[in-house]
Amino acid sequence: MSDESAINRSPLLPDRYPQGDFFVCDIFDAVPKADMASMEHPIFSLSTKPDTRVREYEHNGIKIAIKPSVDGLATVHDRDILIYCISQLMTAINEGKGVSQAVRFRAFDMLVATNRNTAGSGYAQLKAALERLAGTRISTNIITGGQEVFRTFGLIESAEVVRETRDGRMQEVEVKLSDWVFNAIRSKEVLTLHRDYFRLRKPLERRIYEIARKHCGAQKEWRIGLSLLQKKCGSNSTLREFRRLVMNIIREDQSHDHMPDYSIEMDEQEDTVLFTNRQNVKAVLPQAVAPQLDSDVYETARMLAPGHDVHYLEREWRQWLPETPRNPEAAFLGFCRKWMQNKKNTG
Repeated sequence: MSDESAINRSPLLPDRYPQGDFFVCDIFDAVPKADMASMEHPIFSLSTKPDTRVREYEHNGIKIAIKPSVDGLATVHDRDILIYCISQLMTAINEGKGVSQAVRFRAFDMLVATNRNTAGSGYAQLKAALERLAGTRISTNIITGGQEVFRTFGLIESAEVVRETRDGRMQEVEVKLSDWVFNAIRSKEVLTLHRDYFRLRKPLERRIYEIARKHCGAQKEWRIGLSLLQKKCGSNSTLREFRRLVMNIIREDQSHDHMPDYSIEMDEQEDTVLFTNRQNVKAVLPQAVAPQLDSDVYETARMLAPGHDVHYLEREWRQWLPETPRNPEAAFLGFCRKWMQNKKNTG
C-alpha cells in the first residue's frame, strides 16, 4: 500500500451490512393491509393439508396459473406473513420513511401481530409457511402498479433466518418480496383489513372476508352468485358442499356476529350471497397530493419555524392538505406560519 493510500484510508472498517439494504419492521401498531390483486383472485389454498394440485383460474380476461412446490401451495394462513410485511411497509411509506423489497422482522413480533402461536410449534409453522410462499409460482397477466406482468414469479423471492436461538426458534427473519407484491405496495394498491381477520379460524371465512372487503368495500351491500363466489374462493369442493360450508358460516355469523365488517345472508331462491356493510368500512376520499417541493423552501421554513423539524412539518402539511395547491411552496410556508401562530396561541 502506498503512503498516499495509507493517509487517505478511513480508520473505520467497511460497513459490511449497510442498513439501507433492507427494511427493519419495528412499527408495533401497523394497521393490517393486503394487496388488492390477491384479495380478488384465488392465489392461496384453502386446504389445511399439503395442496399439490396446479390451479388455473380465468375471469374477465385475467388468467392465473398457480403451481406448487413439493411442499404444496401457499395457504390462506401463510398469507399472514405477506400481510405483516405489507402493513409495515405501508405504514412506513405513509410516514415518509424509505422502504425496500427486503424486509427484516423479529419472528415473535410477526407471530403476535397476526395472533399466531408463539410456542415452538408456531416457529416451525412459520418456517414451513416461508418455504411454501417461496415455492409457489404464479404465471399471470394481473396488472399491478400500472404494469401488465406476463411472467412466472414466486410470492416471495427468498427468505432467510438471520438469527436463531439454541433451541431452534427464529429470532430474526429476512424476506425479499416479489416484484409483483412490491409494485402493489409502491402504487398503494392495498386495502385495510379488520384486525379480527387474524382471529377467523376457517380458511374459507378468511377468503370470503377478503372478497367482501375487495368488492363490497364501503358500499351498503354487495351481492354475488354462489358459483362465482366459489370460483373466486378457489374452492375445490362440489357446489353442493360449498353451499353447505357457506351456510354454516352464515348461521354462525347470525348467532355470533363474528365476521368482520360485513354480515352475510343467503338468498336460496336466487342462489346468491348478500354482504351487508356493518358501517365499520366507510368511503375514503382520495388524499390531495402536492409535488416535490423546491429545495430552497426548506431554509425559509426553518426561519419561519425555528427549532422545528421542517420535514416533520412537511409531512403534517401533506396529510392536512384539503386539495392540491396551485403554488405548493407558498402553501407550505403559509402552513408553517399558521403552525407557529397556533403554537404561540396555545402557549
